[in-house]
Amino acid sequence: MGWLAGVLILFFGLLASIALHELGHFSFAKLFGVRTTQFMVGFGPTMWSRRKGETEYGVKWIPLGGYIRMIGMLPPRRGDAPGQVRRISTGPWQGLIESARGAALEEVRPGDENRVFYNKKWWQKLLIMFGGPAMNLILAVVFFAILLMGIGMQRAQPVIAEVSPCMVPKSQASVDHCPAGATPTPAKAAGLKEGDRIVSYDGRAVEDYKQLQKQIRDSAGKTVPMVVDRAGTKVTLNVPITRNQMRDLDDQNKIVEVGFLGITPTTKIERDGPGAVATTIGDLTGHTVGALVRMPQKMVGIWNAAFSGDKRDPNGPIGVVGVSRIGGDVAASDQLTGGEKVSYFVMLLGSLNLAVGLFNLVPLLPLDGGHMAGALLEALKKGFARVFRRPDPGYVDVAKALPVTYVMAAVLIVMGGLLIYADLVNPVRFNG
Repeated sequence: MGWLAGVLILFFGLLASIALHELGHFSFAKLFGVRTTQFMVGFGPTMWSRRKGETEYGVKWIPLGGYIRMIGMLPPRRGDAPGQVRRISTGPWQGLIESARGAALEEVRPGDENRVFYNKKWWQKLLIMFGGPAMNLILAVVFFAILLMGIGMQRAQPVIAEVSPCMVPKSQASVDHCPAGATPTPAKAAGLKEGDRIVSYDGRAVEDYKQLQKQIRDSAGKTVPMVVDRAGTKVTLNVPITRNQMRDLDDQNKIVEVGFLGITPTTKIERDGPGAVATTIGDLTGHTVGALVRMPQKMVGIWNAAFSGDKRDPNGPIGVVGVSRIGGDVAASDQLTGGEKVSYFVMLLGSLNLAVGLFNLVPLLPLDGGHMAGALLEALKKGFARVFRRPDPGYVDVAKALPVTYVMAAVLIVMGGLLIYADLVNPVRFNG
């Protein structure tokens, strides 16, 4: 039951995020007078809907996104009257464009000339399309503010919780039982003990464990003086730091040779201020943008994990199904306290909203960023025309980009289907 509860929490959290994303679009569309006929969470057949005013609100059966339907998303051909539908085909793509244009214009009723999307000012179009991703980005900030400023995070302290007794091969996970002839760790050899607070390292005062960890890693092959506070008494030790193969702190997929001491720090929940929230969002934004750039390469790994049984990359792409399964694993874990589980859920929802918001800013149709790019191009063309005293060029005809839109939509559908399949047959597991 705990696992199912975790799945449902993440699942409905995602649905709520989708609904708020669409609310961001919807609010600006209503503000600027665009007639909006539908507000839907999900795709496919309708599960439930209710009409209020001119808008139908509802939920559909496939919970992989959502949409609002605004009239006039595709403009008429140059020279056509607003309600005129003219079909001209000079090739398969042109025929497809004109067919889609005609279907869009059939929704435009007499009197809607000032309520169509394409007739709005460029900055209004920009705000309407940015409203959705902006909502996700705001949610990400809210979730991380709750996590960092309200709940707090477990942070490593420069106080020793455990001293590893000996150096063991990387293949041996436990050091509870040292093999015969095993070399003691530098910490064990130097006489460090549980409860020791490290006061200084190599002559520098230790403020936090993160600083200490970096200093240790940079001291490979050196004998370093260390001062510890042991039950109120200052003890000075000379510790020979050995070399060891460990994961890079910035890239967990990379193994580097660094200094090794052999201690496990204690942890304590600490709350932060707004500055830490801004720093965390900034760092995560950089990592997420990098992940989006590497998405095509990562999808090769997803394919291999789905069909060849390769190990799933825990830092790779993950779909709705996979995220929900992780939620179940977190809820069912017997190694986490209730507070730690809440923290994980808040962190997951914050990270997902950040990823969704940034992904939708990619300047390609059918993503929101594609429409935003069209609005910015319109602004550029209008500004150029004003500077050189040329006639107003009018709106940008986004219908001409429909071939790219259909290709991108097909790619996104294939990627989404592959992620769902991989999440079912070879999911990312939570090991906390």
